[in-house]
Amino acid sequence: MLLFRSEQHIDRWCQQWNRPHGGTLSLVQGWKLARLWYGDRLSPDWRPKTVAEAEMVFREVGLVGEFWKLSE
Repeated sequence: MLLFRSEQHIDRWCQQWNRPHGGTLSLVQGWKLARLWYGDRLSPDWRPKTVAEAEMVFREVGLVGEFWKLSE
């Protein structure tokens, strides 16, 4: 994970390193994602998320678009 201060900073970094502009999320979205993704990790009933469950978590955090799709 890389942290940037603006979309322009991301664009400059991508151009400098010849990398595609992937998915981005705000710090608030990152915090929400971490809580939803790992919130039950210590539960004895924990199990890995299915693809559908993972995509639902992404949508709940506001991470939408092709980058965040896990299924075909």
